[in-house]
Amino acid sequence: MSATEQPEDNFSRRACAWPRRPKEAGEVRVRLITLEELKSWIVHEDERILVVSKPGDVVCHPSKAGPWSSLVSATREYTQLPTMHLVFRLDRETSGIVVLAKDARMASRLQTAMQERKVGKAYLAILTGELAGPVTVNQPLGDDVTSPVFIKSAVVSEGGQPSVSHFTPLATGGGFTLARVVTETGRKHQIRVHAHWMGHMMVGDKIYGPDARLYLDFIDKGWTPELEAKLLLPRQALHCAEIDLTAVGVTQVFTTPLPEDLRAFCASRGLSA
Repeated sequence: MSATEQPEDNFSRRACAWPRRPKEAGEVRVRLITLEELKSWIVHEDERILVVSKPGDVVCHPSKAGPWSSLVSATREYTQLPTMHLVFRLDRETSGIVVLAKDARMASRLQTAMQERKVGKAYLAILTGELAGPVTVNQPLGDDVTSPVFIKSAVVSEGGQPSVSHFTPLATGGGFTLARVVTETGRKHQIRVHAHWMGHMMVGDKIYGPDARLYLDFIDKGWTPELEAKLLLPRQALHCAEIDLTAVGVTQVFTTPLPEDLRAFCASRGLSA
């Protein structure tokens, strides 16, 4: 190797989340939220919190594409408040309950409750394979340094963060399971990683599905018939169905049903959703 050559390493070949792709003429890649849409997502609103049911194609954090391109920015426009505090986030492709605080004191109170594990969260997930009964996965998570996808996590043997997920099958059939998932910890991609680890990867998961390189294909080419044949759904089949804040004085448990795209998939596979 000459002095000007550099050794190749794993990180030089890895892709970050949602890297920019060249835009084709006239193509719009940003999903913009309308005011009427946002109003239809509201589950609860009072003087201190706003609870919405986020679709599976909306980002939570502000982007450079304007105030209506993310949930946080859109709710700020809706409330006309200078700041909306995201108590916890959902991945772009995960649908379900999101809680935002309207003031810093309430945000701190709820975030502290999250850290102290006083907030109850329950998800619905469609998994490949048929779970015979409840499964608890207690496996530590860390970065997957061998993956071509930079953001990918994995179960690790050393140095990982403790992570616990409880999977309970609600319906099985056609080679799939509709499961309720309750987490004791809130690690990055925790449910998706644990599902993959126990051999029941989530339907539609581009990173933790049959091959993480499918995510790179999606980044390069968008959603294609080839990806559809392998992943079955254009987004991961994960939905935050319930948030329980009663331990911190909020009297209501916030719930939202399985969205239409996941209900339709369940119906097509004989799963009672």
